[in-house]
Amino acid sequence: MRIAVLALQGAFVEHEQMLQKLGVETVEIRQMRDWQQPKDGLVLPGGESTVQMRLLKELGLFDPIREAILGGMPVLGTCAGMILLSERRLGTMAIEVRRNAYGRQLGSFHTVGSVEGIGNDVPMTFIRAPYIERVLSEKVEVLSTVDGHIVAARQGHQLATAFHPELDGDRRVHQMFVEMAR
Repeated sequence: MRIAVLALQGAFVEHEQMLQKLGVETVEIRQMRDWQQPKDGLVLPGGESTVQMRLLKELGLFDPIREAILGGMPVLGTCAGMILLSERRLGTMAIEVRRNAYGRQLGSFHTVGSVEGIGNDVPMTFIRAPYIERVLSEKVEVLSTVDGHIVAARQGHQLATAFHPELDGDRRVHQMFVEMAR
């Protein structure tokens, strides 16, 4: 199995390390030549969604990535990656997202919460995190809420979290994604 990790900006190295611990080969996507390599899934990491979106368009990656996801490629979007999947960005997941919902860097926090299909003891690190304001389709399955806000959801082959599972030692979110990509 080989998972592509968008490596334009943000916390992509930590995703690669987590996937490699699960025995999964990774490939970094920085340009079209990288995207054309064989892959079984894609990770859209945290970082700055506006910068990532601009680079996706400038590098000609926006349409191919969008088409691949709409065509069924499994994808994990965390924090900024969740924003990219939303209706107003790539438009592949029927969600509306509130950016920087918990405030600036000082509003960052860590908690332990419940994620459907994983457990009730999942570590969650939120850094300038978004949350899902609204689900736009019954196809979207809410997997987790924190303080009444949706922080994890799944729509078919797409898994999105507002938190950063790559920053904690717990591999279960990545394991769930790898199972989706098999």
